[in-house]
Amino acid sequence: MVEGLVQGVGFRPFIYRLAKKHQLVGTVANRTDGVILNISGDEKRIDLFTKDIELLAPLAAEIRNVNRTYIDDFISDDFYILPSKSINDQITEISPDIAVCDKCLSDLKKQNHRINYPFVNCTNCGPRFSIIKSLPYDRVKTTMNKFKMCPVCKGEYHDVNDRRFHAQPVACNNCGPKYYKVGGSDFSLILDEVVNAIDKGGVVLIKGLGGYNLICDANNEEASLKIRDIKGREAKPLAVMFADLNVIQKYCYVNRREKELLSSWRKPIVLLREKKQLAKSVNSGLGSIGAILPYLPFHYMIFERLYTSAVIYTSANISGEPIIWKDEKASSTFENKVSFIVSHDREVENPIDDSVVKVVKSKTQIIRRARGYVPNSIALGEKVEGVFAAGAELKNSFCIGKNQSAILSQYIGDLKNLETFDFYKKVINRFFNLFKFQPKIIVCDLHPDYLSTQFSKDLVKANLNGNQIPILNVQHHHAHIVSCMAENQIKDKVLGISFDGTGYGSDGNIWGGEFLVCDTKSFERFAHFDYVKMPGGDIAAEEPWRMVLSYLHNYSLNIFKKLDCFKNIDDRKIETVNEMIQNNINTPLTSSAGRLFDAVACLLDLCSINSFDAEGPMRLESLIDESEKGSYPFSYNNKVVSFGQTLSGILEDINLVSISSISARFHNTIINVIHELVNKMKKETGINKVVLSGGVFQNRYLLENTMCKLEEDKFEIYTNRLVPPNDGGIALGQLIVASNYL
Repeated sequence: MVEGLVQGVGFRPFIYRLAKKHQLVGTVANRTDGVILNISGDEKRIDLFTKDIELLAPLAAEIRNVNRTYIDDFISDDFYILPSKSINDQITEISPDIAVCDKCLSDLKKQNHRINYPFVNCTNCGPRFSIIKSLPYDRVKTTMNKFKMCPVCKGEYHDVNDRRFHAQPVACNNCGPKYYKVGGSDFSLILDEVVNAIDKGGVVLIKGLGGYNLICDANNEEASLKIRDIKGREAKPLAVMFADLNVIQKYCYVNRREKELLSSWRKPIVLLREKKQLAKSVNSGLGSIGAILPYLPFHYMIFERLYTSAVIYTSANISGEPIIWKDEKASSTFENKVSFIVSHDREVENPIDDSVVKVVKSKTQIIRRARGYVPNSIALGEKVEGVFAAGAELKNSFCIGKNQSAILSQYIGDLKNLETFDFYKKVINRFFNLFKFQPKIIVCDLHPDYLSTQFSKDLVKANLNGNQIPILNVQHHHAHIVSCMAENQIKDKVLGISFDGTGYGSDGNIWGGEFLVCDTKSFERFAHFDYVKMPGGDIAAEEPWRMVLSYLHNYSLNIFKKLDCFKNIDDRKIETVNEMIQNNINTPLTSSAGRLFDAVACLLDLCSINSFDAEGPMRLESLIDESEKGSYPFSYNNKVVSFGQTLSGILEDINLVSISSISARFHNTIINVIHELVNKMKKETGINKVVLSGGVFQNRYLLENTMCKLEEDKFEIYTNRLVPPNDGGIALGQLIVASNYL
């Protein structure tokens, strides 16, 4: 038995050819619990065959285990591939969608029945997760089932020596899905129309792999602003698809690891440092570009004809809502807002966005886990069967436990949006059915008002069936740390540094600047950032000027009238918020690192009102002068870090030194805080393992320099690599904490 990601990646024909190479006879078959092999032949040849399974496996395969059992009564005269089988409630890995391969791109020009066919694929590439309905992964259980293969494709599909042997989406111009212009021409005219529209400054809506995308010329400011208007997305950076790697290198600085990610079969969006500016509104002056290379045949066909070599490539949705994948919804939402709509007749079964990653210290950090990564499971080394983890409310992904693996959903989004919450419930139902999952325990965030928490309570009621299903609440920042422990399979205690914007604390306050001593079961709060008031509650995260008033009041630095960051804020609003702070009216306490970064960005007049999540901190990071080594003082007393001296120093520097230097000094201060407290924690606990997690650690400068400083003191440093450090990875931590209670 071979276990792991071994279906939908060309594994059976690989095994067939490998068996022939080693002159072995037997059978291979897909089962819902893995790939089962029966092999007969010389024992030395079988040993070499087994080694080659792991050494030569297909690119997208991930082999977890190769289990060998000897039997006496197996006889075969040749090697055969047998039909797939279902084994009770067991499931094997499902392959993520794989970018089109070079051989298929060559077929676009050379194979008569696939000339300019935009759905060309083979066993080594093409859609997987986005089209699958149930396991095992066979054509009849995908959205390709309605397309009857022509004799040529059928011959390829059944020829074990063909590159398209058992490629479930196999198709051609004669029998497969087709693109069409909604309300207009057929495919023979579409390409020219798409190219003309984009080159002339238009916006085109195109159905892709996991949903619809909006596309326009990335060097055209007017077109870029039009997409922002269509999406209701004022300033958040937009992803850019480039024709090839050479073009990316004209606009971005790209290191070796970033090149590998851009060119990999996953083809994610990679966050790169900007070298040359595209249209100004693409990234709103943030100094970075989310770059992606073509991953569908249709992308390559468009770029072959386009004048521009860079297009904005963004999910088709209204800001805050999930990606649109239904044809009717796409037409009703965008029909009068774009040049035209291009669709196709292959259904999207599992909607999915593009993944977003960055490289930190030569390692991948996932920001949004979606296409190319989902539904890859995460091996845990412990049994988690039956655990459902509901995730957080913002940047939500949920998680289910199967055997000794965690399966995370694709990025869902912010559940406060009604459409996103409905999408969340639909995807949960899909995962339960697809992976034959029945919850034994349900785990959610400690926050009683999160929609994911409310859903968990409803799920308990719906799944009782006469049996009591336990529900567990896990503290937000503990879950962040445990998510990192889980992917690194750490069982003993660690020093956990969890910095983010919002998380409900066990004392009823809003946490976010936390120093924890924890294992996978429980935690102790060693220290935290100073509590300050959040005037207006959640609105203070959207309007950082409120946090500036709060910090100034907290540290008796009442000079706000002189600050530029208030120049566009109504005086009556300022008076009202000051009264709220002074009289404790709707001012919950927070220790949030995110709110501190917001306040400093606002103090420097970078962002008084956030137009997207973490805008202020992102602008603050983008301005860092990396040659600046200075920092500000801070204080630490009674397990509390206070930033009164820090803010006083910043106020003294405003108008005297550059904003870039102030930004660097502030970041260096936070690094010094972490360094000092981690050493204090080690002195008291003897623990040398440090885990850094939470959305604030998406800040490359902060994370890299914190790691370097701690490594100098010989600490073992762990960060999230397989799941996001933001709330998109929190469900994994929840799942592990809950597994201890099974």
